[in-house]
Amino acid sequence: MGEKVLLLVGTKKGAFILSSDTSRSSWSLRGPFCDTWPINHVVGDSASGAIYAAGGNEWFGPAVWKTTDFGESWTHSSEGLSYPPEEEPIKMVWSLAPAARGAGKTLYAGVQPAGLFRSDDGGASWHHLSGLRDHPSRPEWQPGGAGLILHGLVPHPEDEKQLWVAISAAGVFHTADGGETWEPRNRGTRADFNPEDQRYPEFGQCVHCLVTAPGMPDRLYQQNHCGMYRSDDGGRGWESIEAGLPSSFGFPAAVHPRDPDTLYLVPLNGDIAGRYMPEARAAVWRTRDGGRSWDALRRGLPQQNVFYGVLRQAMATDRLDPAGVYFGTGSGSLYASADEGESWTCVAEHLPTITSVETLVI
Repeated sequence: MGEKVLLLVGTKKGAFILSSDTSRSSWSLRGPFCDTWPINHVVGDSASGAIYAAGGNEWFGPAVWKTTDFGESWTHSSEGLSYPPEEEPIKMVWSLAPAARGAGKTLYAGVQPAGLFRSDDGGASWHHLSGLRDHPSRPEWQPGGAGLILHGLVPHPEDEKQLWVAISAAGVFHTADGGETWEPRNRGTRADFNPEDQRYPEFGQCVHCLVTAPGMPDRLYQQNHCGMYRSDDGGRGWESIEAGLPSSFGFPAAVHPRDPDTLYLVPLNGDIAGRYMPEARAAVWRTRDGGRSWDALRRGLPQQNVFYGVLRQAMATDRLDPAGVYFGTGSGSLYASADEGESWTCVAEHLPTITSVETLVI
């Protein structure tokens, strides 16, 4: 049997799975799964082949769904996904990440209100890594527009004790001891929510997306509410790389699977200007030199009256050669490129609002 590419899509009304062969010329769609719960993030674990979906809301509560047969059947669990009774209850799970060396069993989950949980039994049960919420800055964390959420999870690919998280609006934090202690890593990123206030505080920034580069685990890229940045030292310092982009504002970023200098973005026109594609023309922007220069990739994308946005987890690449690039929109369209962004095809339409896109090659 040859390889197959799966697109794992989270939406406001359940999870969907699209599949194709490695040509990626046609796609089949299945779903919605997860009883049409609001699903924020769907990820695949290449070590075990399991697929996990993070979801919930104020009515359902938080839960992580799981399938081991590529969507034929699902289970879900919320065991352990709770704070002490005196604290604000957890509304939902926002993000998931298999541990780099988890052998298919270890999984991290970010929740709202912002906190970090870990499962060592493939999502059946969870325990709170309380060190993050015990950080001295915790009383000063403020919610972003969607609430106080931990939406970014970046495990170190070689050191199982290292992990970066992104919180809106508290910033990037790093642990080197498996979550016992945490250090803010935000130097060089702005928090200029007030146009007259150009600040670089230790914490309090509104991170939108955080990714690490292949083969360079200390190289991080960050799309922030207030700019686009690169770090080459694990987040200890950040350098602006927004020059050449049509906007410093956006949500998603996706890194090339093999080239640490190649990154894809979908800039939007600004935080108070509508949050849609600049000039209402769709484009994915690509750098091949670590953010020193950028090019707009438009072939196959609509070029007039494009008023949709793309959310923070709704963009991904696959590991094939040439790499595939994918993004989903707030209006339910899913676009795919099988040639590293040179040309695009709409592979699904009229889905619910797309909250996340990830890939799994099996």
